[in-house]
Amino acid sequence: MLKKSEFRKAFVDTIPVMTGYIVLGMGFGLVLDAKGYGIIWAFVMSAWIYAGSMQYLAVDLMAGGASLLTAAITTLMVNARHLFYGISMIDKYKHVGKKKPYLIFALTDETYSLVCSEHAGEGMNDRSNYFFLVSLLNQCYWVLGSVLGSALGAAMTINTEGVDFALTALFVTVFVEQWLSTKDHRPAIIGAGSSIACILIFGSGNFLIPAMLVITAALTLLRPLKKEGVHE
Repeated sequence: MLKKSEFRKAFVDTIPVMTGYIVLGMGFGLVLDAKGYGIIWAFVMSAWIYAGSMQYLAVDLMAGGASLLTAAITTLMVNARHLFYGISMIDKYKHVGKKKPYLIFALTDETYSLVCSEHAGEGMNDRSNYFFLVSLLNQCYWVLGSVLGSALGAAMTINTEGVDFALTALFVTVFVEQWLSTKDHRPAIIGAGSSIACILIFGSGNFLIPAMLVITAALTLLRPLKKEGVHE
């Protein structure tokens, strides 16, 4: 059974994501409505696809009549980073029981940044409840924002140019919050440094997968040192 204290903690921790997801979701709803898809589409896509930037791209794919194969390949490329997210969560999600399928489905960038923290769910008897609540609340924020945006777009004419940049702004906000919440900044430095290096080497259009490989390898090597208490 979920306790009020667990819900309260998860809600407080997800407030930064809530403020971003509602705005971002509204942006998606506005873009979707501008392409001729109504509020039902906004709800269904956010409830069943729930893929952030991919949902923005999906609007253009649908409007352009893209094939299912094109959509599948595009989705795989855009969300390839989740393969590495999942690998890093194997131990953390090992004993979550029946919650596991939903936790896998709901592992967005921002949710990952919250549940991967070493202090995630600290003080709770069952940390899986924290993981579940954080994942569920974040998706609810996204669905709510999408529906509101679609309704707003149907009610008035709004210029949606540049709306999708809000995704980048939200990720920066979450990164800063995580930086301030822990004393060990090595994972963040590894992530930022690896990404910059790969952009310089492979270019902005091809850096993502190499960067994720480098980050995963570096964090795997760092993990035994953290367990042995090498860092302060």
